[in-house]
Amino acid sequence: MTGGAHEHDDESLAELGYKPELKRTLGNFHTFAAGISYISILTGTFQLFYFGVSQGGPAYWWSWPMVFFGQLMVALCFCELAARYPVAGSIYNWAKQLGGPHVGWLGGWMMLTASMVSLSAVALAYQVTLPQISSWFQFIGDGTGQTDAAANAVLLGTVLVAFTTLVNAFGVKLMARINSAGVAIELIAAIVLIILLAAHVTRGPGALTETFGLGAGQDLGYLGAFLTASLASAYVMYGFDTASSLGEESKDPGRNAPRAILRALVASFAIGGLILLFALLAVPDLHAKELSVDGLQYVVLSTLGSTVGQIVLWCVVVAITVCELAVHTASIRLAYAMARDNNLPAAARLAKVSPRFQTPVLPAVIIGLVAVAILLINVNQPQIFSVITSIAIIMIYLAYLLVTLPMLVQRLRGGWRPVEGRFSLGRFGLPVNVLAVLWGAGMSLNLAWPRAAVYNATGPQHWYLRWGAFLFIGVVALGGFAYYWFVQRKRTGVLATHAAGSTDSTTPHP
Repeated sequence: MTGGAHEHDDESLAELGYKPELKRTLGNFHTFAAGISYISILTGTFQLFYFGVSQGGPAYWWSWPMVFFGQLMVALCFCELAARYPVAGSIYNWAKQLGGPHVGWLGGWMMLTASMVSLSAVALAYQVTLPQISSWFQFIGDGTGQTDAAANAVLLGTVLVAFTTLVNAFGVKLMARINSAGVAIELIAAIVLIILLAAHVTRGPGALTETFGLGAGQDLGYLGAFLTASLASAYVMYGFDTASSLGEESKDPGRNAPRAILRALVASFAIGGLILLFALLAVPDLHAKELSVDGLQYVVLSTLGSTVGQIVLWCVVVAITVCELAVHTASIRLAYAMARDNNLPAAARLAKVSPRFQTPVLPAVIIGLVAVAILLINVNQPQIFSVITSIAIIMIYLAYLLVTLPMLVQRLRGGWRPVEGRFSLGRFGLPVNVLAVLWGAGMSLNLAWPRAAVYNATGPQHWYLRWGAFLFIGVVALGGFAYYWFVQRKRTGVLATHAAGSTDSTTPHP
């Protein structure tokens, strides 16, 4: 790309008060890959299929299109924002532009906290897959001890976090190459898996109406069971905003980021939906206990055989790896964006861009260390960790709501105008935005509802676990906002070395 084109890309950045510091090297596929690897269909479906089937039976499949439609409304709003503000830490900056500095800080704080917990949660997925490939990966004990699996998960997860920390510290180009290669492998594997499962179908689509009598005796009947099972879909289909969070490192982000967001979400919906569909139609025994315990891993191994199954599981390991890489990358860009506004402790150091690697190195290291610390909770308290993981996803949905709700307010006041010649919803903007807000609020409540199956799955029962979402999020939100109100807001403002017009030596040249 020419220097003139780079200058055009940086105009919107200057309007926000920032100078360009991150090197623009990412093309269309790189930004698409960032979004789709964060969603990571193979990671999410293989990690959560068992929960969906155990809570809602095969009919839980219908939650997949339901969640897609709701998230599509959110994504369409994000596309307009990505066209207008293609900037690092997208959620934080969008919330700040639409709702003011207080809303921006709260959205960024919620997203950053959730992202670090998500980094730990994704790392635990290694334990779900690697020991099924070979017992060699069960380094701690033989897997039968009370804490063998949890301790081994921490070990494997720590290795993965260390890898993503190093890759992110060495620059966005290396990250993008590894991520794009991993996504290519994941997409090919997913399509091959769909074809192989489709070739082994043993029942008709009528199986998708099977509820196994779940929900009987409950106040809401099967609807209650279905809403619980829908968490298996809601836990997967988010993170598409990552495509725009790399806006300061992308070429022509105002045009490419909206496309990348939509392509990542639509491709994930189509591929994931077909995998889940054919898995339910191909599994030898729809009532097998293993289906609700080992999930898709059981379906693949029992349907395709051990050799093909293990190849697929290795591709799942690749998917988990690039998913972790994308989550770490997005977290770093968010921390950098907040630090650049002097909105984090030690902001000047966190916002410093390495002249050699042209990436914020310190946030990569600190976020990695925090993720490992959170992982350690899992050794003796796996139930508490599962609660925290669920809460992290709710916080991401709430962070999205802190963008779509202020955007709706701006629309109703006539204060929102899409960029001419870029992505625009036109006359559909208002109804889409209303649906995005209703969806975000409704699903956040559904995710947080104090169900024993989610927040206290095994005994003994504790009220603070059942109500963990409301308690934890309340503490994070109220505590964080109090910190901002009494301490941080007096310091907020673009650091001089990062402000537009600054001639600091870290500014990259085209």
